[in-house]
Amino acid sequence: MTELDIINAIKTVYDPEIPVNVYDLGLIYKINIDGEKVVVDMTLTSPSCPMADYLVEGVRDAVLAVPGVRNAEVKLVWEPAWNLDMMSDEARFQLDLTKEGW
Repeated sequence: MTELDIINAIKTVYDPEIPVNVYDLGLIYKINIDGEKVVVDMTLTSPSCPMADYLVEGVRDAVLAVPGVRNAEVKLVWEPAWNLDMMSDEARFQLDLTKEGW
C-alpha cells in the first residue's frame, strides 16, 4: 500500500453537509504509514460539527479497506484550525468559491 492508495480511499468519504470529499476539503493533515498500520491526523470544519463521529469512522473504515492495512487510527486534531485556504482548487471549484468571494 502507498500513500496514494490511502488518499484515494479517503477521497471516497464525503461530508454529508458539503458535496466534497474530506481530503479535498483539506481536513486531512497527515498520513503516517508504519507497516500495516496507518495513522491519519484530521480535523473538522468546526469543533462543533454534528457529523464528527460519522466522518472519523468513515475515514477509518475507508483506510481499513485498503489492501495491506491491518490497523487504522484517526486522530482528531484542531491545530492548525481549518480554514477555506486548506481546500483544493477542485473543492473550491465544486463549491463555486473563488478567492475574491470569501
